[in-house]
Amino acid sequence: MSGIAGVYGNSQEARDYLYYMLYALQHRGQQSAGMAVFNNGLIDYHKDRGLVNDVFDNEILKRLNGNIAIGHVRMAAKGEGFDYPYIQPIVAGIRMGALGVVHDGFISNAKDIKKELQAEGYMFQSTLDTEVIATLLAKNTKDSFEDALLKTIDTIKGSYAMIIIANDTMYAVRDYYGIKPLSIGKLGDRWVVASETCAFDSIGAEFVRDIEPGEVVKIDKNGIDVVVKGDPSRRKLGVFEMVYIARPDSYIDGKSIYSARRNAGRILAKEHPADADIVVGAPDSGTSFAIGYAEESGLNYTEGIIKNRYVGRSFIEPSQDMRELAVKIKLNPLKEYIKGKRLVLVDDSIVRGTTMKRTITMLKEAGASEVHVRIGSPEVKYSSNLMMDTPTREELIAAVHTKDEIKDIIGADSLEFISLDGLFEAMGGRDFSEGCFTGIFPEGVL
Repeated sequence: MSGIAGVYGNSQEARDYLYYMLYALQHRGQQSAGMAVFNNGLIDYHKDRGLVNDVFDNEILKRLNGNIAIGHVRMAAKGEGFDYPYIQPIVAGIRMGALGVVHDGFISNAKDIKKELQAEGYMFQSTLDTEVIATLLAKNTKDSFEDALLKTIDTIKGSYAMIIIANDTMYAVRDYYGIKPLSIGKLGDRWVVASETCAFDSIGAEFVRDIEPGEVVKIDKNGIDVVVKGDPSRRKLGVFEMVYIARPDSYIDGKSIYSARRNAGRILAKEHPADADIVVGAPDSGTSFAIGYAEESGLNYTEGIIKNRYVGRSFIEPSQDMRELAVKIKLNPLKEYIKGKRLVLVDDSIVRGTTMKRTITMLKEAGASEVHVRIGSPEVKYSSNLMMDTPTREELIAAVHTKDEIKDIIGADSLEFISLDGLFEAMGGRDFSEGCFTGIFPEGVL
Protein backbone atom coordinates (compact mmCIF):
# COMPACT_ATOMS: atom_id res chain seq x y z
CA MET A 1 0.00 0.00 0.00
CA SER A 2 1.36 3.37 -0.97
CA GLY A 3 0.44 6.75 -2.39
CA ILE A 4 1.71 8.37 -5.57
CA ALA A 5 1.48 11.85 -7.02
CA GLY A 6 2.83 13.82 -9.97
CA VAL A 7 2.99 17.43 -11.15
CA TYR A 8 3.56 18.72 -14.69
CA GLY A 9 3.93 22.48 -15.08
CA ASN A 10 5.82 25.27 -16.78
CA SER A 11 7.65 26.58 -13.70
CA GLN A 12 10.65 25.08 -11.93
CA GLU A 13 8.76 24.64 -8.64
CA ALA A 14 6.84 21.42 -9.25
CA ARG A 15 8.37 19.96 -6.08
CA ASP A 16 6.55 22.49 -3.84
CA TYR A 17 3.12 21.35 -5.02
CA LEU A 18 4.22 17.73 -4.96
CA TYR A 19 5.38 18.07 -1.34
CA TYR A 20 1.90 19.05 -0.13
CA MET A 21 0.26 16.39 -2.26
CA LEU A 22 2.45 13.72 -0.68
CA TYR A 23 1.68 15.18 2.73
CA ALA A 24 -2.03 14.72 2.01
CA LEU A 25 -1.38 11.08 1.02
CA GLN A 26 0.66 10.27 4.13
CA HIS A 27 -2.07 7.93 5.42
CA ARG A 28 -1.25 5.55 2.55
CA GLY A 29 2.29 4.95 3.80
CA GLN A 30 4.32 6.23 6.72
CA GLN A 31 7.66 4.47 6.44
CA SER A 32 9.38 6.32 3.59
CA ALA A 33 8.94 9.10 1.08
CA GLY A 34 10.66 10.21 -2.09
CA MET A 35 10.41 12.44 -5.12
CA ALA A 36 12.11 12.74 -8.49
CA VAL A 37 12.23 15.96 -10.53
CA PHE A 38 13.03 16.45 -14.23
CA ASN A 39 15.19 19.46 -15.08
CA ASN A 40 16.96 20.14 -18.39
CA GLY A 41 17.35 16.54 -19.46
CA LEU A 42 18.28 15.13 -16.05
CA ILE A 43 16.30 13.66 -13.17
CA ASP A 44 17.35 14.65 -9.67
CA TYR A 45 15.81 12.84 -6.74
CA HIS A 46 15.76 12.41 -2.99
CA LYS A 47 14.26 9.60 -0.91
CA ASP A 48 14.65 8.36 2.63
CA ARG A 49 12.94 6.64 5.53
CA GLY A 50 10.41 8.65 7.50
CA LEU A 51 7.40 10.89 7.07
CA VAL A 52 7.20 13.47 4.31
CA ASN A 53 8.12 16.40 6.57
CA ASP A 54 11.07 14.43 7.97
CA VAL A 55 12.46 13.41 4.59
CA PHE A 56 12.24 16.83 2.89
CA ASP A 57 13.60 19.97 4.49
CA ASN A 58 13.94 23.38 2.81
CA GLU A 59 17.49 22.78 1.61
CA ILE A 60 16.57 19.50 -0.06
CA LEU A 61 13.49 20.98 -1.69
CA LYS A 62 15.45 23.96 -3.04
CA ARG A 63 17.80 21.53 -4.78
CA LEU A 64 14.98 19.67 -6.54
CA ASN A 65 14.30 22.22 -9.29
CA GLY A 66 12.25 21.19 -12.27
CA ASN A 67 8.90 21.47 -14.01
CA ILE A 68 7.99 17.76 -13.73
CA ALA A 69 7.95 15.94 -10.39
CA ILE A 70 6.71 12.56 -9.20
CA GLY A 71 6.60 11.27 -5.64
CA HIS A 72 5.76 8.34 -3.40
CA VAL A 73 4.89 7.50 0.19
CA ARG A 74 5.27 3.89 1.21
CA MET A 75 4.24 1.11 3.50
CA ALA A 76 6.75 -1.74 3.38
CA ALA A 77 5.36 -5.01 2.10
CA LYS A 78 6.20 -8.32 3.75
CA GLY A 79 9.82 -9.27 3.16
CA GLU A 80 10.83 -5.84 1.88
CA GLY A 81 13.63 -3.89 3.45
CA PHE A 82 13.56 -0.34 4.74
CA ASP A 83 16.82 0.96 3.36
CA TYR A 84 17.59 3.07 0.31
CA PRO A 85 17.14 0.51 -2.50
CA TYR A 86 13.61 -0.22 -1.27
CA ILE A 87 12.40 3.37 -1.42
CA GLN A 88 10.71 4.88 -4.47
CA PRO A 89 11.02 6.59 -6.92
CA ILE A 90 13.16 4.31 -9.05
CA VAL A 91 15.38 6.42 -11.31
CA ALA A 92 17.36 4.99 -14.22
CA GLY A 93 18.94 5.85 -17.52
CA ILE A 94 17.36 4.71 -20.79
CA ARG A 95 18.51 4.90 -24.40
CA MET A 96 16.55 8.09 -24.92
CA GLY A 97 17.55 9.84 -21.68
CA ALA A 98 16.21 9.72 -18.12
CA LEU A 99 13.48 7.62 -16.48
CA GLY A 100 11.68 7.92 -13.14
CA VAL A 101 8.92 5.60 -11.90
CA VAL A 102 6.57 5.54 -8.91
CA HIS A 103 4.12 2.69 -8.46
CA ASP A 104 1.31 1.69 -6.11
CA GLY A 105 0.15 -1.91 -6.32
CA PHE A 106 1.31 -5.50 -6.64
CA ILE A 107 2.76 -7.12 -9.76
CA SER A 108 1.81 -10.77 -9.38
CA ASN A 109 4.30 -12.06 -11.97
CA ALA A 110 7.19 -9.83 -10.90
CA LYS A 111 9.30 -12.71 -9.57
CA ASP A 112 9.07 -14.61 -12.87
CA ILE A 113 9.90 -11.50 -14.89
CA LYS A 114 12.83 -10.73 -12.61
CA LYS A 115 14.28 -14.23 -13.08
CA GLU A 116 14.10 -13.82 -16.86
CA LEU A 117 15.78 -10.41 -16.69
CA GLN A 118 18.51 -11.71 -14.39
CA ALA A 119 19.16 -14.54 -16.84
CA GLU A 120 19.74 -11.87 -19.47
CA GLY A 121 22.28 -10.13 -17.24
CA TYR A 122 20.20 -7.41 -15.59
CA MET A 123 21.08 -6.64 -11.96
CA PHE A 124 18.67 -5.72 -9.16
CA GLN A 125 19.19 -3.97 -5.84
CA SER A 126 15.84 -4.74 -4.21
CA THR A 127 12.75 -6.92 -4.36
CA LEU A 128 10.52 -4.00 -5.34
CA ASP A 129 8.04 -4.60 -8.14
CA THR A 130 8.80 -1.03 -9.20
CA GLU A 131 12.40 -1.92 -9.97
CA VAL A 132 11.17 -4.74 -12.21
CA ILE A 133 8.89 -2.29 -14.03
CA ALA A 134 11.71 0.24 -14.48
CA THR A 135 14.07 -2.46 -15.76
CA LEU A 136 11.48 -3.67 -18.27
CA LEU A 137 10.95 -0.11 -19.48
CA ALA A 138 14.68 0.43 -19.90
CA LYS A 139 15.08 -2.88 -21.72
CA ASN A 140 12.13 -2.27 -24.05
CA THR A 141 13.00 1.32 -24.94
CA LYS A 142 14.45 1.51 -28.44
CA ASP A 143 13.03 4.10 -30.80
CA SER A 144 9.85 4.95 -28.92
CA PHE A 145 9.26 5.14 -25.19
CA GLU A 146 5.53 4.72 -25.70
CA ASP A 147 6.11 1.43 -27.50
CA ALA A 148 8.28 0.33 -24.55
CA LEU A 149 5.58 1.33 -22.09
CA LEU A 150 2.86 -0.57 -23.95
CA LYS A 151 5.09 -3.64 -24.24
CA THR A 152 5.81 -3.47 -20.50
CA ILE A 153 2.11 -3.19 -19.65
CA ASP A 154 1.41 -6.24 -21.80
CA THR A 155 4.02 -8.16 -19.80
CA ILE A 156 3.03 -7.36 -16.22
CA LYS A 157 -0.02 -8.69 -14.34
CA GLY A 158 -1.63 -7.58 -11.12
CA SER A 159 -2.65 -4.20 -9.75
CA TYR A 160 -0.89 -0.93 -10.43
CA ALA A 161 -1.19 2.79 -10.63
CA MET A 162 1.97 4.32 -12.06
CA ILE A 163 3.30 7.77 -12.78
CA ILE A 164 6.38 7.90 -14.99
CA ILE A 165 8.80 10.59 -16.09
CA ALA A 166 10.40 9.82 -19.44
CA ASN A 167 12.54 12.83 -20.33
CA ASP A 168 10.23 15.84 -20.66
CA THR A 169 7.00 13.82 -20.60
CA MET A 170 4.90 12.42 -17.77
CA TYR A 171 2.73 9.30 -18.13
CA ALA A 172 -0.05 8.10 -15.83
CA VAL A 173 -1.14 4.46 -16.07
CA ARG A 174 -3.85 2.45 -14.35
CA ASP A 175 -4.14 -1.34 -14.35
CA TYR A 176 -6.54 -3.25 -16.60
CA TYR A 177 -9.31 -3.50 -13.97
CA GLY A 178 -8.62 -0.24 -12.17
CA ILE A 179 -7.92 -2.06 -8.90
CA LYS A 180 -5.67 0.79 -7.78
CA PRO A 181 -7.03 4.35 -8.00
CA LEU A 182 -5.54 7.25 -9.95
CA SER A 183 -7.00 10.66 -10.80
CA ILE A 184 -6.14 13.76 -12.82
CA GLY A 185 -6.48 17.35 -11.64
CA LYS A 186 -5.55 20.85 -12.79
CA LEU A 187 -4.13 23.90 -11.04
CA GLY A 188 -3.79 26.87 -13.36
CA ASP A 189 -1.54 25.68 -16.17
CA ARG A 190 -0.30 22.69 -14.14
CA TRP A 191 -1.55 19.13 -14.53
CA VAL A 192 -1.53 16.99 -11.40
CA VAL A 193 -2.05 13.26 -10.86
CA ALA A 194 -2.59 11.43 -7.58
CA SER A 195 -3.90 8.30 -5.88
CA GLU A 196 -6.67 10.29 -4.19
CA THR A 197 -8.47 13.57 -4.74
CA CYS A 198 -7.59 14.78 -1.24
CA ALA A 199 -4.12 15.49 -2.69
CA PHE A 200 -5.70 17.95 -5.13
CA ASP A 201 -7.61 19.67 -2.33
CA SER A 202 -4.35 20.19 -0.43
CA ILE A 203 -3.00 22.51 -3.16
CA GLY A 204 -6.28 23.98 -4.38
CA ALA A 205 -6.31 22.00 -7.61
CA GLU A 206 -9.52 21.16 -9.46
CA PHE A 207 -10.44 17.52 -9.95
CA VAL A 208 -10.73 16.78 -13.67
CA ARG A 209 -11.47 13.06 -13.89
CA ASP A 210 -10.44 9.57 -12.85
CA ILE A 211 -8.07 7.66 -15.08
CA GLU A 212 -10.07 4.72 -16.40
CA PRO A 213 -9.11 1.04 -16.03
CA GLY A 214 -6.35 0.19 -18.49
CA GLU A 215 -5.90 3.80 -19.58
CA VAL A 216 -2.52 5.33 -20.42
CA VAL A 217 -2.38 9.12 -20.29
CA LYS A 218 0.47 11.25 -21.65
CA ILE A 219 1.11 14.76 -20.31
CA ASP A 220 3.57 17.07 -22.05
CA LYS A 221 3.91 20.69 -23.17
CA ASN A 222 0.92 20.21 -25.47
CA GLY A 223 -1.37 19.11 -22.62
CA ILE A 224 -3.04 15.75 -22.12
CA ASP A 225 -3.26 12.98 -24.68
CA VAL A 226 -4.80 9.53 -24.24
CA VAL A 227 -2.33 6.93 -25.52
CA VAL A 228 -4.52 3.94 -24.62
CA LYS A 229 -8.22 4.40 -23.99
CA GLY A 230 -9.56 2.86 -20.78
CA ASP A 231 -12.76 0.91 -20.28
CA PRO A 232 -14.92 1.85 -17.26
CA SER A 233 -17.17 -1.19 -17.82
CA ARG A 234 -14.49 -3.57 -16.52
CA ARG A 235 -13.73 -1.52 -13.40
CA LYS A 236 -12.97 -3.59 -10.29
CA LEU A 237 -11.63 -1.07 -7.79
CA GLY A 238 -10.08 -2.73 -4.75
CA VAL A 239 -12.85 -2.71 -2.17
CA PHE A 240 -10.48 -1.88 0.68
CA GLU A 241 -9.91 1.54 -0.87
CA MET A 242 -13.52 2.29 0.02
CA VAL A 243 -13.49 0.47 3.36
CA TYR A 244 -10.13 1.39 4.86
CA ILE A 245 -7.32 2.82 2.77
CA ALA A 246 -8.63 6.08 1.30
CA ARG A 247 -9.17 9.25 3.29
CA PRO A 248 -12.87 9.95 3.97
CA ASP A 249 -12.69 13.31 2.15
CA SER A 250 -11.53 11.68 -1.09
CA TYR A 251 -13.58 10.68 -4.12
CA ILE A 252 -12.60 7.61 -6.15
CA ASP A 253 -14.29 6.67 -9.43
CA GLY A 254 -17.02 9.19 -8.73
CA LYS A 255 -17.82 7.81 -5.28
CA SER A 256 -17.52 9.71 -2.00
CA ILE A 257 -15.54 7.65 0.49
CA TYR A 258 -17.26 9.31 3.45
CA SER A 259 -20.77 8.77 2.06
CA ALA A 260 -20.07 5.13 1.22
CA ARG A 261 -18.81 4.41 4.74
CA ARG A 262 -21.66 6.32 6.37
CA ASN A 263 -24.18 4.43 4.24
CA ALA A 264 -22.51 1.16 5.21
CA GLY A 265 -22.97 2.10 8.86
CA ARG A 266 -26.68 2.69 8.30
CA ILE A 267 -27.11 -0.65 6.55
CA LEU A 268 -25.07 -2.36 9.27
CA ALA A 269 -27.49 -0.97 11.88
CA LYS A 270 -30.46 -2.33 9.91
CA GLU A 271 -28.87 -5.75 9.50
CA HIS A 272 -27.49 -6.03 13.02
CA PRO A 273 -29.10 -3.81 15.66
CA ALA A 274 -27.75 -3.92 19.21
CA ASP A 275 -29.33 -3.37 22.61
CA ALA A 276 -26.98 -0.66 23.80
CA ASP A 277 -26.69 2.90 25.11
CA ILE A 278 -24.21 4.64 22.83
CA VAL A 279 -22.26 4.15 19.59
CA VAL A 280 -18.48 4.58 19.53
CA GLY A 281 -16.29 4.56 16.44
CA ALA A 282 -12.85 2.98 16.39
CA PRO A 283 -10.72 5.94 15.32
CA ASP A 284 -10.15 6.97 12.68
CA SER A 285 -11.35 4.66 9.93
CA GLY A 286 -14.38 3.42 11.89
CA THR A 287 -15.77 6.88 12.60
CA SER A 288 -17.78 7.33 9.40
CA PHE A 289 -19.33 3.87 9.79
CA ALA A 290 -20.20 4.64 13.42
CA ILE A 291 -21.93 7.92 12.55
CA GLY A 292 -24.12 6.11 10.03
CA TYR A 293 -24.86 3.35 12.53
CA ALA A 294 -25.90 5.89 15.16
CA GLU A 295 -28.14 7.77 12.73
CA GLU A 296 -30.00 4.64 11.70
CA SER A 297 -30.23 3.08 15.16
CA GLY A 298 -31.29 6.24 16.99
CA LEU A 299 -28.50 5.77 19.53
CA ASN A 300 -26.24 8.66 20.45
CA TYR A 301 -22.83 8.78 18.81
CA THR A 302 -20.07 9.46 21.33
CA GLU A 303 -16.40 10.12 20.78
CA GLY A 304 -15.45 7.53 23.37
CA ILE A 305 -11.87 6.93 22.24
CA ILE A 306 -9.19 9.54 21.64
CA LYS A 307 -6.42 8.73 19.20
CA ASN A 308 -2.85 9.87 19.58
CA ARG A 309 -2.39 11.26 16.08
CA TYR A 310 1.38 11.01 16.25
CA VAL A 311 1.17 7.22 16.10
CA GLY A 312 0.72 5.51 12.73
CA ARG A 313 -1.85 2.94 11.69
CA SER A 314 -1.15 -0.18 13.75
CA PHE A 315 -2.27 -2.55 11.00
CA ILE A 316 0.39 -1.33 8.60
CA GLU A 317 3.35 -1.65 10.96
CA PRO A 318 5.77 -4.26 9.61
CA SER A 319 6.06 -6.61 12.59
CA GLN A 320 3.64 -8.02 15.16
CA ASP A 321 5.63 -6.58 18.08
CA MET A 322 5.51 -3.10 16.56
CA ARG A 323 1.79 -3.43 15.82
CA GLU A 324 1.03 -4.38 19.42
CA LEU A 325 3.14 -1.53 20.77
CA ALA A 326 1.40 0.95 18.47
CA VAL A 327 -2.02 -0.23 19.64
CA LYS A 328 -1.04 0.25 23.29
CA ILE A 329 0.03 3.85 22.90
CA LYS A 330 -2.27 5.19 20.20
CA LEU A 331 -5.72 4.95 21.84
CA ASN A 332 -7.11 6.30 25.12
CA PRO A 333 -10.74 6.01 26.33
CA LEU A 334 -12.86 8.89 27.61
CA LYS A 335 -13.85 7.16 30.83
CA GLU A 336 -16.52 9.63 31.93
CA TYR A 337 -18.56 8.96 28.79
CA ILE A 338 -18.31 5.18 28.68
CA LYS A 339 -18.28 4.08 32.33
CA GLY A 340 -21.28 1.88 33.06
CA LYS A 341 -22.50 2.13 29.44
CA ARG A 342 -23.34 -0.58 26.91
CA LEU A 343 -21.34 0.32 23.83
CA VAL A 344 -21.67 -0.45 20.15
CA LEU A 345 -18.09 -0.32 18.89
CA VAL A 346 -18.05 0.15 15.11
CA ASP A 347 -14.96 -0.41 12.98
CA ASP A 348 -14.20 -0.80 9.29
CA SER A 349 -12.74 -4.31 9.40
CA ILE A 350 -11.10 -7.04 11.45
CA VAL A 351 -7.93 -8.46 9.90
CA ARG A 352 -5.73 -10.08 12.52
CA GLY A 353 -7.87 -9.06 15.49
CA THR A 354 -4.97 -7.57 17.46
CA THR A 355 -6.23 -4.00 17.51
CA MET A 356 -9.84 -4.95 18.21
CA LYS A 357 -8.94 -7.23 21.12
CA ARG A 358 -6.86 -4.54 22.83
CA THR A 359 -9.47 -1.86 22.16
CA ILE A 360 -12.22 -3.93 23.80
CA THR A 361 -9.97 -4.70 26.77
CA MET A 362 -9.21 -1.00 27.12
CA LEU A 363 -12.90 -0.04 27.00
CA LYS A 364 -13.91 -2.60 29.59
CA GLU A 365 -11.06 -1.61 31.87
CA ALA A 366 -12.34 1.96 31.54
CA GLY A 367 -15.75 0.85 32.83
CA ALA A 368 -17.84 -0.14 29.80
CA SER A 369 -20.38 -2.71 30.95
CA GLU A 370 -20.80 -4.30 27.48
CA VAL A 371 -19.04 -3.93 24.13
CA HIS A 372 -20.99 -5.02 21.05
CA VAL A 373 -18.79 -4.99 17.96
CA ARG A 374 -20.19 -4.15 14.53
CA ILE A 375 -17.96 -4.26 11.45
CA GLY A 376 -18.54 -2.25 8.25
CA SER A 377 -17.12 -4.92 5.94
CA PRO A 378 -17.59 -8.71 5.68
CA GLU A 379 -15.10 -11.17 7.17
CA VAL A 380 -11.64 -10.93 5.58
CA LYS A 381 -10.95 -14.58 4.77
CA TYR A 382 -8.51 -14.49 1.86
CA SER A 383 -5.04 -13.05 1.54
CA SER A 384 -4.35 -10.76 -1.40
CA ASN A 385 -1.67 -8.17 -2.07
CA LEU A 386 -3.60 -6.60 -4.92
CA MET A 387 -5.05 -3.91 -2.66
CA MET A 388 -2.55 -3.80 0.20
CA ASP A 389 -0.01 -6.09 1.81
CA THR A 390 -2.23 -8.46 3.80
CA PRO A 391 -1.14 -11.25 6.16
CA THR A 392 -1.01 -14.87 5.10
CA ARG A 393 -4.34 -16.65 5.24
CA GLU A 394 -3.30 -18.40 8.46
CA GLU A 395 -2.91 -14.96 10.10
CA LEU A 396 -6.37 -13.75 9.05
CA ILE A 397 -8.53 -14.35 12.09
CA ALA A 398 -11.73 -14.87 10.05
CA ALA A 399 -10.02 -17.45 7.83
CA VAL A 400 -9.27 -19.80 10.71
CA HIS A 401 -12.02 -19.03 13.23
CA THR A 402 -15.81 -18.86 13.22
CA LYS A 403 -17.61 -15.64 14.08
CA ASP A 404 -18.42 -16.94 17.57
CA GLU A 405 -14.80 -17.92 18.10
CA ILE A 406 -13.65 -14.46 17.02
CA LYS A 407 -16.13 -12.89 19.44
CA ASP A 408 -14.61 -14.86 22.31
CA ILE A 409 -11.02 -14.20 21.21
CA ILE A 410 -11.47 -10.43 21.05
CA GLY A 411 -13.64 -10.33 24.19
CA ALA A 412 -16.77 -8.82 22.64
CA ASP A 413 -20.27 -9.34 24.03
CA SER A 414 -21.53 -9.73 20.47
CA LEU A 415 -20.01 -9.51 17.00
CA GLU A 416 -21.61 -8.94 13.60
CA PHE A 417 -20.35 -8.06 10.11
CA ILE A 418 -22.17 -6.27 7.31
CA SER A 419 -23.23 -8.57 4.49
CA LEU A 420 -21.46 -8.37 1.14
CA ASP A 421 -24.72 -7.32 -0.51
CA GLY A 422 -25.13 -4.64 2.14
CA LEU A 423 -21.64 -3.31 1.54
CA PHE A 424 -22.18 -3.14 -2.21
CA GLU A 425 -25.50 -1.37 -1.68
CA ALA A 426 -23.70 1.20 0.46
CA MET A 427 -21.06 1.74 -2.23
CA GLY A 428 -23.57 2.05 -5.04
CA GLY A 429 -22.66 -0.98 -7.14
CA ARG A 430 -20.71 -4.21 -7.45
CA ASP A 431 -17.83 -2.94 -9.59
CA PHE A 432 -15.23 -3.84 -6.98
CA SER A 433 -12.53 -6.45 -6.48
CA GLU A 434 -13.89 -8.49 -3.58
CA GLY A 435 -11.36 -11.34 -3.39
CA CYS A 436 -10.39 -10.62 0.22
CA PHE A 437 -13.95 -11.57 1.21
CA THR A 438 -14.87 -14.27 -1.34
CA GLY A 439 -11.61 -15.54 -2.80
CA ILE A 440 -12.87 -14.54 -6.27
CA PHE A 441 -10.40 -12.26 -8.05
CA PRO A 442 -10.58 -10.59 -11.47
CA GLU A 443 -9.49 -12.91 -14.23
CA GLY A 444 -5.79 -12.93 -15.08
CA VAL A 445 -4.48 -10.74 -12.26
CA LEU A 446 -2.86 -13.50 -10.18
